[in-house]
Amino acid sequence: MTVRTTKKTSDPYIILKARDLLKLLARSIPVAQALKILQDDYQCDIVKIGGLVRSKERFVKRRQRLVGPDGATLKALELLTGCFILVQGNTVSIMGDSYKGLKQARQVVVDCMNNIHPVYNIKRLMIQKELAKDPKLANEDWSRFLPKFEKKNVPRKKPAEKKEKKTYTPFPPAQTPRKVDLQLDTGEYFVSERMRKAKELVTKKIDARTKSEKKRAERDEALETVPEKKRKLHSSRQVDNNVEPDLSKLKANLAKKKATTESNINNFVA
Repeated sequence: MTVRTTKKTSDPYIILKARDLLKLLARSIPVAQALKILQDDYQCDIVKIGGLVRSKERFVKRRQRLVGPDGATLKALELLTGCFILVQGNTVSIMGDSYKGLKQARQVVVDCMNNIHPVYNIKRLMIQKELAKDPKLANEDWSRFLPKFEKKNVPRKKPAEKKEKKTYTPFPPAQTPRKVDLQLDTGEYFVSERMRKAKELVTKKIDARTKSEKKRAERDEALETVPEKKRKLHSSRQVDNNVEPDLSKLKANLAKKKATTESNINNFVA
């Protein structure tokens, strides 16, 4: 497509406006929106974001971050800057009626590609818009009102422990022997099936006998080490067998008990 002037062209600057119109149309901007660039108070800016990020995966994620869920982030930027913004491929087309809005939108796009979330810049623009409404603060410094976002070094996952590299050898590792190979080495392969089963049965019996003997020895050892439980008699009931009982004291106690019982019976009868 080419742009030419005619005899009826009164404004030579319209050639540059037509060039911008072709750029915007080539980046899929609707015709009705792109034609506004022909007006004197409209300007456009095309930000090339393709070379700002090396990794393709990071580039796609950050470009989607700029658009936001259902285009919410892009819509907020359009309302705050007063510009029309369209993300298409490796470029971002910005179109508006003020150089200030174009500059702000471009800064947000570049910061987003440099891993700064657009939400921080949106918050800053919202505060600036509210401060601009107050005429008393027109000639004052707004830095005390604006938020300051510091970068945080997020601890990354530690890489897994690296295994020591083995010495390189062009030869493959030795093959593990098969069951048939082991039988060939021991000579069991040439023995008949009946003799082989008999040998396996003998080995099983020997293993079972050794295990039973081991368990029996452990059981006997446990019985020998178990301490005998000693019954402790109460101190009041402890009896010394070596001391002979005093018969005179026993007779006196029995006589006393008999006298008390007789007196109780006499009192009851009376």
